Amino acid sequence: MLYHLHELGRAWMQPWNYWAEANSRMFGASGSWLSSLPGASRLSAGYELMYRIGKDYEKPEFGIHSIEKDGKSHPVVEREVLKKPFCRLLRFKRFADDAGNIADFKDDPSVLVVAPLSGHHATLLRDTVKTLLRDHKVYITDWVDARMVPLEEGAFHLDDYVAYIEEFIRTIGADNLHVISVCQPTVPTMAAVSLMASRGEKTPRSLVMFGGPIDTRENPTKVNDLATHKPLWWFEANLVHAVPPNYPGHNRRVYPGFLQHGGFMAMNPERHFQSHWDFYQDLVKGDLEDADSHRRFYDEYNAVLDMPAEYYLETVDVVFQRHLLPKGEWVVRGERVDPGAIHGTAIMTIEGELDDISGQGQTRAAHALCTGIAQEDHRHLTVEGAGHYGIFSGRRWRTQVYPQVRDFIAQYAAS
Repeated sequence: MLYHLHELGRAWMQPWNYWAEANSRMFGASGSWLSSLPGASRLSAGYELMYRIGKDYEKPEFGIHSIEKDGKSHPVVEREVLKKPFCRLLRFKRFADDAGNIADFKDDPSVLVVAPLSGHHATLLRDTVKTLLRDHKVYITDWVDARMVPLEEGAFHLDDYVAYIEEFIRTIGADNLHVISVCQPTVPTMAAVSLMASRGEKTPRSLVMFGGPIDTRENPTKVNDLATHKPLWWFEANLVHAVPPNYPGHNRRVYPGFLQHGGFMAMNPERHFQSHWDFYQDLVKGDLEDADSHRRFYDEYNAVLDMPAEYYLETVDVVFQRHLLPKGEWVVRGERVDPGAIHGTAIMTIEGELDDISGQGQTRAAHALCTGIAQEDHRHLTVEGAGHYGIFSGRRWRTQVYPQVRDFIAQYAAS
């Protein structure tokens, strides 16, 4: 009943949210006589803070309509390449109006960004995608909110996740493809490429893995501790709920996004409280640039999705509790996952020095598993001063990490 109670509370709060938003505008709009009253700025700021705490956060748009390259602006169009019940494969296609740029774009290597299915939408990687578009053809996995998938579409298991990635690689073509996996999908991505290699299929030219749980026995974090200190039945009994009837996925068993969001907030409550207080102060002072930065961040951070229960529970079991990948014991649809079978694919791992989600060494563990890859085709980067999100988004990503990722991909791109 928890999900149903959450929906009831959300519906009850809607009128208050509309009221708070309207009051914020009345006391803050420059054309309103109420904005000239004493204390109007504080009232407007308080009402907006109330509105933003209580409002619903829908999935944001990628909003990537152009890129800058060599001093020129080039339009970008988002296209759906393949649609599956639980995921869409998107491409961001670049356009140019002169022969030179068209030829350059055509020769650029293709990159598949495997976004995490761990609570947030793929739009969390907007900065990752926009930066990559300077020098690459970019595809991304856009996971569907499980509450929006009708029950008749069937279940979605961790094995299905692996199969999706295999299909996406085949659809794009592995000849000049480089796969980037961010956080959670490092494990199923390695499984997909390992299985393809074991069957003798073509594999991508390189794998780049950002802050993922390849082996969570290395430097475990609070996230890892929770998964190991509770039995699997506890997760199913306390965190899995049925989707209410007001969504297409009515009765589908899911790990609700609002519970995952609560977990995100609980990891750093003081930081989030301070951020909201600073937002209020910025509004009072009229610091609109910082206030708008806060809005953009939380519009993305607070937008979460539900995960299929079977996929969530299997991930906890396989990745965090039994460590089947690093132990060489993971079997996907009757085939054993053997990263040692990968050859002819270069591998790069990236970790943040201050990552509190995937501790140092967890991603780097991939190198010891990929024994079939020549030693000179292994690369690792530890980003000093970076947390989990800083290695794939923000200033450090653009100025420190991306140049090395770009050069690594270029080194192994098809000539």
